[in-house]
Amino acid sequence: MADEDFSPELDWSIGAEQASAPVEPDAAELDPDAPAVPPELVVITGLSGAGRSEAIHTFEDLGYFCIDNLPPALLSQLVQLTLLPGSRIRRVAVVCDMRSLEFFGTLLEELDKLEASGVHHRILYLEAADKVLVNRFKTTRRRHPLCEGGSVIEGIEAERAGLAKLRERASLILDTSEMLPAQLRESIRRQFVSENLRDALSVTVTSFGFKYGMPIDADIVMDVRFLPNPFYIPKLRHKNGLEAAVYRFVTEREETKAFLDRWLPLLTELLPNYLIEGKHHLSIALGCTGGMHRSVVLTEKTAEHLRSLGYDVAVRHRDIRKDLDRV
Repeated sequence: MADEDFSPELDWSIGAEQASAPVEPDAAELDPDAPAVPPELVVITGLSGAGRSEAIHTFEDLGYFCIDNLPPALLSQLVQLTLLPGSRIRRVAVVCDMRSLEFFGTLLEELDKLEASGVHHRILYLEAADKVLVNRFKTTRRRHPLCEGGSVIEGIEAERAGLAKLRERASLILDTSEMLPAQLRESIRRQFVSENLRDALSVTVTSFGFKYGMPIDADIVMDVRFLPNPFYIPKLRHKNGLEAAVYRFVTEREETKAFLDRWLPLLTELLPNYLIEGKHHLSIALGCTGGMHRSVVLTEKTAEHLRSLGYDVAVRHRDIRKDLDRV
């Protein structure tokens, strides 16, 4: 059972679709004989009451395969499971701590074996001041796992001594004495959200027509009705933004080029910050009058740009046929 971290008084709660491009398969799917890539491994450890449970929940939100209180002897077996054909597990986070008692002493040895075999790891070590830990245990009314009938402070001291060598090997040490749970989550995200974690944020880009109403689930809405409207070009009126003639008409306008020069870099800057703040799905909507021409083209351009950055992107053209159906 996971240790209770921090005070319980704190808040712990954390149309038709049309894809514009297929999702790129993994290298292993393209070549079944390709060597398996070892997963990214994060080992979470530290003092009981310092935030290990909150940490593992944060990594789970970031898309890691997570296990709490894993005996170190099982680490190698876990990694081997991720290397089996068909496995899509690329990131693993485990909590290994002194709750496993006699099993815990082999952790450094197991990590050295994994490192020698090409499986790299990072150790996240969580700690807090003795007084803070004692108060947290009093608040939760739970027994320290190492107190063995003695006082909480004796259990904390024994745990610090038992973790000393592991602390020396830590990649990142976080003192949670003055942290709220949300601050711990943010600290972890800022340290572990990187280029290779962009697939932890899924994005839906939707085109729509304002005359049919705005999407109620949109996080970001962009109005592109300022651009020249292909509807007023007779030969384009009954085409849509997925057709080459409309696509060229919209993208070759100087107004469109100026817009994209500002819009796409803005998204490049914004999206990593959404992930750092804990958002794992983002809905972007671009609207024109009928949702058939301009918004469709710019939705495709937006999705193309975000995919080039490594994000998982779905495209939805909500109103692309509504004007045609009314003709």
